[in-house]
Amino acid sequence: MLNVILSFSQQIISVICGLIIPRLIISTFGSGVNGLLSSITQFLSYIVLLEAGAGGVIRAALYKPLADSNKDRISSILKAGERFFRKVAFIFIGYLAIICVLYPLIIKKDFGFLFTCSLIAIIGISTFVQYYFGITYQILLQADQRQYISSGFQIVTLILNAAAVIVLIKLGAPVHIVKAGSAFVLVLRPILLNLYVNKKYQLNKALPPDNDAIKQRWDGLGHHIAFFLHKNTDIVVLTLFANIMEVSVYSVYYSIVSGVENLTITFSSSLEAAFGNMIARDEKQALKKNFHMFEFTAFSITTVIFTSTALLILPFISIYTHGITDVNYFRPLFAYILVAAEALYCIRIPYNSVVLAAGHYRQTRNGAFAEAFINIILSVILVNFLGIVGVVIGTMCAMLFRTVQYAAYLSSNIIEDSMKSFLKHISISAGNAAAIILIVKALPLWSVETYADWAAFAVIVVLVSVAVTAATGLLFFRAEVIDLLMCLRRLLKFKK
Repeated sequence: MLNVILSFSQQIISVICGLIIPRLIISTFGSGVNGLLSSITQFLSYIVLLEAGAGGVIRAALYKPLADSNKDRISSILKAGERFFRKVAFIFIGYLAIICVLYPLIIKKDFGFLFTCSLIAIIGISTFVQYYFGITYQILLQADQRQYISSGFQIVTLILNAAAVIVLIKLGAPVHIVKAGSAFVLVLRPILLNLYVNKKYQLNKALPPDNDAIKQRWDGLGHHIAFFLHKNTDIVVLTLFANIMEVSVYSVYYSIVSGVENLTITFSSSLEAAFGNMIARDEKQALKKNFHMFEFTAFSITTVIFTSTALLILPFISIYTHGITDVNYFRPLFAYILVAAEALYCIRIPYNSVVLAAGHYRQTRNGAFAEAFINIILSVILVNFLGIVGVVIGTMCAMLFRTVQYAAYLSSNIIEDSMKSFLKHISISAGNAAAIILIVKALPLWSVETYADWAAFAVIVVLVSVAVTAATGLLFFRAEVIDLLMCLRRLLKFKK
């Protein structure tokens, strides 16, 4: 319960900050600078490919020793992970130097070399500190079902970062000083994680590292690449084959849809560790029962949130970008395809969570590589014909393939009949979405011209979405609804 509440709070604050900061940057420095900052961030994030999927593998390796309270084994696994990620941190320094030289040449027609190079160096600071100090301990907290600690630190960091950016921009600071202040705040979280874990777990650092715990990282590489490309391909493709202005358009829409996606998947990161614990204890019946409850919840939340987003995003964008004329931000087709692609990603959460909690990295790596291949090839081809719409079509096709592949693998190897359940859920969710859109379009609603208008409209849309989804849930998934209500009742009694 704490994991879900704190993670959800973190995502809400992240969405709010993610809307405030880009709007300030666009209105103060222009869409070009906003696109540049988004593009630099994505290029620097490619360093995470060096993790080779080690994060998920380490988390899976920790479930059993945590269930058995084996402190020595936990210490050895973490020591191996810490050594690995510190190597990645030092490699990142070299990668950062390369990007500082090459990236400014790619966009030299828009910004000067020194201007861009210095921005890259400033933005890279917080990434280095994350790898060197905090990432291993964040993995431990996730595996030990204490994600709420990490979320709490992140909430503090997000608020301080937003405050620093707002104050510096209002004082008239140049963009380099604004990003330097932001980088200074962002390094606090990994340092706080380091201090907390060392105090809480009393790790034995004299033990040798358990390098066998991360030997499956190459099997996790495919999953890691697929996830990374899902988050980063589109902006990089637009930088290389379109222009910085299109990157700004994409980043504004994606900051909204990504925030919605993160709200949707919040409870998944909180529950994966619970599934890992069930698998470690061989609790097959509990696993199956809780999976179906999790599946129903994931589909219901995705249907409500993403159907509402499809109806609300364009009115919001019109208000959000009012007065900005250096590029056209009103892109209906792009918006709808982007929302559909991220919805496909979210409905695969239950299947992905259980597969990875079981440690089946090697068995499912080929599907992950295929997803990455589809995403890159289609995006690069279609961007030349359809521009920004082409890149999201490539992403959507990759999401659809991988979602079906996960459901099929889970049904064949871990939980029987899950494919049948998947097809039932996706059919009913599609019907729900269509019904919600038709009902909202049929209502005699007012024009949306201010944030107050939009908020009132959003309340109506969400209420209709919840009502339709709840009605079909009671009709077609009565057992899952009862299990979910009983679970919530137990949690509330425990809290009381």
